[in-house]
Amino acid sequence: MSAPILWTPSAERIEGSQIKSFERWLHSERQQQFDDYNDLWRWSVDDLPGFWQAIWDYFDLQASTPAETVLAQDSLPGAVWFPGARLNWAQHMLRHADVAPDEVALVVSSETFGRSTLTWRALRDQVANVANRFRAMGVGQGDRVVAILPNTETALIACLAATSIGAIWSLCALDMGHVAILDRFKQIQPKILITQEAYLHAGKRVDRSDVNAMIAEALPSVVQRISVTAGSDLPAGALEWQTLLQGDATAEYAQVPFDHPLWVVYSSGTTGNPKPIVHGHGGILLEGCKQSLHQDISASDRFCWLTSSGWVMWNAQFVALGQGARLILHDGAPNHPDLMSVWRYIAEERVTYFGVGAAYVTTCQKAGLAPAAELDLSALVSLGTTGSPLTDDGYAWVYEHVKADIWLAPISGGTDLCGAFVGGNVTLPVRAGEMQCRLLGNSVRAFDPEGQEIYDEVGELVCTRPLPSMPLFFWGDEDGSRLHDSYFDTYPGIWRHGDWIRIGSDGSSVIYGRSDATINRKGLRMGSSEIYRAVEALPEVLDSLVVDLEFLGRDSFMPLFVVPAEGVTLDDALKQKINGAVRASLSARFIPNEIHAITDVPRTLSGKKLEVPVKKLLLGADPTKVVNRDSMSNPESFDFFVAYARDRMNC
Repeated sequence: MSAPILWTPSAERIEGSQIKSFERWLHSERQQQFDDYNDLWRWSVDDLPGFWQAIWDYFDLQASTPAETVLAQDSLPGAVWFPGARLNWAQHMLRHADVAPDEVALVVSSETFGRSTLTWRALRDQVANVANRFRAMGVGQGDRVVAILPNTETALIACLAATSIGAIWSLCALDMGHVAILDRFKQIQPKILITQEAYLHAGKRVDRSDVNAMIAEALPSVVQRISVTAGSDLPAGALEWQTLLQGDATAEYAQVPFDHPLWVVYSSGTTGNPKPIVHGHGGILLEGCKQSLHQDISASDRFCWLTSSGWVMWNAQFVALGQGARLILHDGAPNHPDLMSVWRYIAEERVTYFGVGAAYVTTCQKAGLAPAAELDLSALVSLGTTGSPLTDDGYAWVYEHVKADIWLAPISGGTDLCGAFVGGNVTLPVRAGEMQCRLLGNSVRAFDPEGQEIYDEVGELVCTRPLPSMPLFFWGDEDGSRLHDSYFDTYPGIWRHGDWIRIGSDGSSVIYGRSDATINRKGLRMGSSEIYRAVEALPEVLDSLVVDLEFLGRDSFMPLFVVPAEGVTLDDALKQKINGAVRASLSARFIPNEIHAITDVPRTLSGKKLEVPVKKLLLGADPTKVVNRDSMSNPESFDFFVAYARDRMNC
């Protein structure tokens, strides 16, 4: 039975949409005509060279040296896209400065710095000046420029400046602990480190100078530190960020190969250090253009996604910038001075497309907010969500309390490809709890455990053909084994993403949470190994196991199970110490909901913690089917979790 329809696009909205414009272009320029969206999607995944060349041409992408072909090697992993093409991603991000230099490109609302704006001309000029200073510091193609900054114009400018000269960008959020940051940056040996020494959060000043100094000391590859002082003293040997913005440099863009590394983002697995994922200039450019079709973004839009700088949605903001839209940034606590503050900001800035984590919608819903009753949201026509599944109640709240005539378009993808697998299409109706379609060019399927495609049943989300924005490689993964083990060890030659999905026969889909052991807290993902490092560093804790019970229709719930050292009792004082360790090393976002004492962590014969079986058990799976006890080194340890699961079900 189909879910109820909550919204249907008007004929005017359909005809004025970006995806309909693309279809008309395909008809006139390529003599392609399609019966419906699913027909268009099938063509886009069956004829990858034809589709991605069409994206290139429709968006008038420029290469100083043309490509020899579109897809030289059609394989997973190892696809080779647009060999021979030379271009620069940052150049495309800033080309609207040539069209409308005096239009506002950025609006920034920062709890620390207040409100500010930048025109396209000012943005381009500041990027050019910073890039010029980077060159003077000896930064060249392939060098790494890293930063610990909030979601303000500073990070945006620094990213564009670094990538404009062919350097490689990487960013961490201000609220991350030093251990988590060093676990990331140490792997890539940066040459430049940019930090902000303090910030305001919910009205309180947070000083980061000591943490930043510790991080800088632990990165011997850094030759120059740059600081946004924010009212603090300038660290010894550091340059003040504001001085880099000054000058009259001319914009220059290094022409690099299509697959030249653009940035390093991090998606943590369950063991080892965070995975340093490398994306390329050309792949991210193409994916962003295609994504703009599905988000229905044009130069007339005002786009805001409520995001931390540590979330891949920070990177995804460039989708809007690349189309010439006005980018509206928000830096601060979303509940300060109250939960309505962000909605007031959206109304005041006349935002047309607003994006949030699904958890934020749930928070507003449970708080009884009714933005439509208090604010003028007439400019807002599109609302995106991601990070976790949006429940039917979340859909209902949006249409009842935000706007009855709004296009609600949840998306689901990942840091891994800096894009979405499934998401929205403004020409289709919105049904409660469902994402509208599989995205163009994305050969997304649901597989059963035997690797057979299934419809209208929950299965593993897989992608059977390559995408240009899939990782080029993991930094330091010389033989590609870590990349292979992360995505291709279950179904050879096919990307397994780690989500449960149900795909309907009409192409709609529902995401049911993670099928692996990654921790997902309000859209921010962390490997369980990072939590273990923080917790097990305490002398009172011998061992630990953590699972995130993210599942459709429920709040994310993350219990932590610890094995106390001999003679140690898990009392309130120890729980507070554990929470403090997680907060200091990682982030307050990853503090567990509950902490329980156990005598032993369930492990395989090879010593691997049984996170996924425990997770499945606690989500309601049959305890006799989630694990083969003969494959365990300590099968009796599983009894505690069976009892714990039974008690939770009876709550």
